[in-house]
Amino acid sequence: MNLKIGIVGLPNVGKSTLFKALTREKVNVANFPFATIDPNIGIVKVPDKRLNELAKMSKSKKIIPAAIEFVDIAGLVKGAHEGAGLGNQFLAHIREVDAIVEVVRDFEDPNIIHVEGNISPSRDIETIQLELAMADLQTLNKHLSKIEKDLKSGRKYAQEEKIILEKVKTVLEAGDLAAKATLSDSELELIKDLHLLTLKPLLFVFNISDNADKNKQLDYANHKIKSVALDLQFEAEIAEMSEDEAKEFEQSSHLSNLIKAAYDLLGLITYFTTGEDETRGWTIKAGWTAPKAGSVIHTDFEKKFIRAETINWQKLLECGSPLTVSSGQSNCWSNARAKGFLKTEGKDYVVEDGDVIEFKI
Repeated sequence: MNLKIGIVGLPNVGKSTLFKALTREKVNVANFPFATIDPNIGIVKVPDKRLNELAKMSKSKKIIPAAIEFVDIAGLVKGAHEGAGLGNQFLAHIREVDAIVEVVRDFEDPNIIHVEGNISPSRDIETIQLELAMADLQTLNKHLSKIEKDLKSGRKYAQEEKIILEKVKTVLEAGDLAAKATLSDSELELIKDLHLLTLKPLLFVFNISDNADKNKQLDYANHKIKSVALDLQFEAEIAEMSEDEAKEFEQSSHLSNLIKAAYDLLGLITYFTTGEDETRGWTIKAGWTAPKAGSVIHTDFEKKFIRAETINWQKLLECGSPLTVSSGQSNCWSNARAKGFLKTEGKDYVVEDGDVIEFKI
């Protein structure tokens, strides 16, 4: 799956620092607005202890975790929807992502400038949300003008689309996010091609100092929007260490909380395949059936699907003995079948998080 999470926020709040911490890649982190012009893109591994346990059982040569893609987008400023600070260019980048992580500065440092002159997380959140909402309002008004012509020509679903857009417009004009319009799945489907910014799933990341009260930061956010508080400078410093050095700080790092929250934000789950060659996590959308889930391995797994043998990862581990190959399967797998833990599922089976699956095509 090629799903992207965009990192947004005002200039100098820690977006590129977060990207650096997540990806361990060298990026331009500078103390001035618009240090990032073209988006940085990085693949981030999703931490999952289940992989290590399954790999140990299977004596796997490789472990390949599930992954998600993060995009570091340049800072937005007040007036971005009118083009301020190259706003139109950056808003276009946000339209291309599937979810938004908004970095909010909540630390004092006189050496790091703030575009507004002082620190105010609630004001900064309001600024970004307003810019995204105003950009969506422009998109809606432009599309509503087009729909008036479609109504005259009798285009199918034009009237339904107009009703939906007017409902969203009312919410945006009240200063809220389009997500507050509580649209049904069918309504969302009709307007999905507009890529409205404030319909995208949203997560706040409060960039705090090392002595801040992490729990206090969460009070700034709308209670319906998930939040994570991190000392991003500390997390970025860990990212610069060697893997052996970084292990000493594993207990102090909370970056995995963000990665898991972002994974959940997109409505993703992980299923596993395991064997001597590799143990691997596969990313799918919650609610996918077995054939659809198999397609992330290879399209043939969906087209030529016959059945799937599935077992919860913990149940498989309970079956005991380590991997010994016999007709391409492990003793654990055979034990699971004997104990009735292994299930044979058809095309309608909805894959669950933590399933270990063997596809038959």
